[in-house]
Amino acid sequence: MSSETGSARTTGVYYGWVVVVATHLVLLLGFGAAYSFTTFFAALQNEFSASRGDVSLIFSLAGFLYFALGIVSGPLADRYGSRWVVAAGMLFIAIGLLAASQSTTVIQVYIAYGLGVGLGIGFAYVPSVGAVQRWFDRRRGMASGFAVSGIGLGTLGGPLVAEMLIGGFDWRTAYLIIGLSVLIVGGLSAYLIHGTPYARGLAPDGIPLNQSGTGQQEGTPSAHLDGASVRQALQSKPFILLYLGFFLVSVGLFIPFVHLVPYVQDAGLDRNVGVFLMALVGIGSTAGRFLLGGVADKFGRRPSLAVAFAGTGLMCLFWLVSDSVITLSIFALVFGTCYGWFVALAPAVVADYFGFRNVSGLIGMLYSSVAVGTLVGPWLAGVSFDLLGTYTLPIVVSAVAALLGAAVIVFLEDPGAWRQRVAFAT
Repeated sequence: MSSETGSARTTGVYYGWVVVVATHLVLLLGFGAAYSFTTFFAALQNEFSASRGDVSLIFSLAGFLYFALGIVSGPLADRYGSRWVVAAGMLFIAIGLLAASQSTTVIQVYIAYGLGVGLGIGFAYVPSVGAVQRWFDRRRGMASGFAVSGIGLGTLGGPLVAEMLIGGFDWRTAYLIIGLSVLIVGGLSAYLIHGTPYARGLAPDGIPLNQSGTGQQEGTPSAHLDGASVRQALQSKPFILLYLGFFLVSVGLFIPFVHLVPYVQDAGLDRNVGVFLMALVGIGSTAGRFLLGGVADKFGRRPSLAVAFAGTGLMCLFWLVSDSVITLSIFALVFGTCYGWFVALAPAVVADYFGFRNVSGLIGMLYSSVAVGTLVGPWLAGVSFDLLGTYTLPIVVSAVAALLGAAVIVFLEDPGAWRQRVAFAT
């Protein structure tokens, strides 16, 4: 247990919800900065006379880093506590955006934005969502969904705020203002992400330890912190299948976050339509993370994850035939919902299978598969457009991969039955 465990004061509100709200704000700011990238796409392309492949690689590098670094940041949070790891992430994002605002070459933007935002979200994302898992059990899907709905609201608000700032000032000033906001508000929010319920004599969900059925004395770690070791998890069939499924769905998951605005302009629609569609992705993402978390708790988080993957694939196919504001709006809203549902469910499903002991580290290790998909998907979509003049090929590949990912999740064994069969204490 980390040194931060006992630092939270007891209040009339279950502190788990404070952790949820703080995580929500951290993710809103971090991913709002990241997913506003499509709004900066044209400005960066014009400023540096770059191809779509070149500009796409900026986001792909950042995305690769912020998912891949969960392998490092997750175990750090498990061992030393989440608060300062998340705070370091907010600092990295702010420095990256501030440095990007002063860049004079596209290579400098690769380093500033790609490295800064990539490192920042990599240190903030997994430790913060991992912390939420420790505070909840029965209501984990709902709590996790509300926490990561910050990503959905960031997807909604980030492009709109960026468009307003770019229109009122320029792209450099926009990055400067966003960077300062992340530094101040994100840093304060990160400070609140700490502790576990056991220091307050509580089990997850705020149940007193002497009423939780664990047989533990008040203030001591309970069986809720038990679970699979890292080695046991890595060698297990569920981990391998989850890793494969996460990779398959992520191949096309982030293509719209980079290419939707350019796609809309290619279709002869106004640039503001593209910004509006990104806002719809954010609305759908928020609904998927927050509203559907409770549904997954009731009907099963694993089958719900398979539905989210299948919906992502079907929406990619729908994107191919969408050429009007109405059809593109339907695509953006439903695609965002499926994306949000995936991100809300993934940490909870990991905890369902492997318990709490190494939950942050295992989430980070699984997200390394998403890192690879994020690196290759948006970048290859840009390269494909540069070569073929169309996004058809990457969209088709994205749809097929997501549907295969759904099939993988369907064949996973029920987590409760699997835990009993392999005798993992969770």
